[in-house]
Amino acid sequence: MSSIDSPRTTSTAGYEQVAGRVATLVATALFVAVIVSFRPFSPGGASGEAPAAGGDIVNQLGFGSLGAIAVFALLTLADPRRLVVFLSPWWILLLGFFGLSILHAADPSSALRTASFTLIGMVTMAAILVLPRDADALSRVLAAGALVVLVLCYAGLVLLPHEAMHTADSMEPEHAGFWRGVFSHKNIAGPVMACLSFIGIYLVRRSWTLVGLIIFALAMLFMANTGSKTTAGLVPMSILFVVLPGMIGMRLMTPVLFLGAVVVTALATLGIVFLDPLRDLAQQVAPGLTYTGRTALWEFSGEMIARQPWWGYGYESFWGTPFLSEQDQPFDRDWDIRGIVHGHNGYLDIAVLMGLPALAVACWTFLVEPLRDYMRIPLRRESVWLGDLFMMIALFTALNAFLETFFFRRADPVWMFFVFALLGLRLVARFPVNAPGSR
Repeated sequence: MSSIDSPRTTSTAGYEQVAGRVATLVATALFVAVIVSFRPFSPGGASGEAPAAGGDIVNQLGFGSLGAIAVFALLTLADPRRLVVFLSPWWILLLGFFGLSILHAADPSSALRTASFTLIGMVTMAAILVLPRDADALSRVLAAGALVVLVLCYAGLVLLPHEAMHTADSMEPEHAGFWRGVFSHKNIAGPVMACLSFIGIYLVRRSWTLVGLIIFALAMLFMANTGSKTTAGLVPMSILFVVLPGMIGMRLMTPVLFLGAVVVTALATLGIVFLDPLRDLAQQVAPGLTYTGRTALWEFSGEMIARQPWWGYGYESFWGTPFLSEQDQPFDRDWDIRGIVHGHNGYLDIAVLMGLPALAVACWTFLVEPLRDYMRIPLRRESVWLGDLFMMIALFTALNAFLETFFFRRADPVWMFFVFALLGLRLVARFPVNAPGSR
């Protein structure tokens, strides 16, 4: 190597090192911002409604700036080859249905403004995935981001207890004492903590033992105090279904377990509403089972889908709108649908807002494509560990969506984690995970 080339090579290496550190720092800031949001400690409505996006200057400026930073970072700091991975035909088709639902909305301009928060969040999650240069850098992003979120949540319990937990004088006094931290509702806080616990497991597997155990313990403790029984049941199952098969040399059993869990959950929830034999069986095994009144919502959703099965009612044009507030409320219905902000089932809500064809595309994109990606992951240690992290998040959130709604729901942090997992699986299945050294 000549004396002329050496300084140039050293300069290039120095630039790459600085650029890598900047990329990691930007990814960490993006991760914290998109999960915590720009309205932390802002109590939600009766069903955990996130702070309204449209018309909120803080959200508009915050998420507008977030999107600008994410796009700029992608254009200047990311490898363009990795960005192409996200151009999945199924995602493009699904986003096409999403766009049609905006045009079909009762107020297209308002729907577009709200949808922009969802799109900005998705771009941000893509940036968080591609900006880190290797597994160590991504681990720093996840560890630092998770710790910041946890510190804010626990600090809120001490400094802002009325905002950081549900109280008896809130719109849902039955939730009094349950923790929600920086999030608008316990049903958001619980799933977020579940995803943070998976990050803790990933860090432990990478020998970041101390920080991983701290994140796992703090996240599990917080999750236990959200009162979310569904989350508490799904977390150990998600860990078991993903980690155990790999440990016993049967890693490809994970996709089978994933599909089995989805089918069983669908039958145990929607099945007892729409399939008479299962409804009768449920009444024999568990009389009065309604999933806290959700079955009434699902039955109503099914009736409304049957009226407009092809294109739905449009984005942000059904729940919480005058269309429903003017509906008659039967005296024996468990929940008053006139005040509900979503249908507490993400899959049904896609059909309500976008139509049954969109639901079919969503099921393939959300449930089948991730499994295909998981099976393509090369059997290299770092790739397997990262793929398992994404699969744990994907499995947990996919099952949680049978009882809650977060698909395309603004920048809902649970939706953000779901996008993070699905895009992450695409990335790790197509590019090797670089590991310059474990900590």
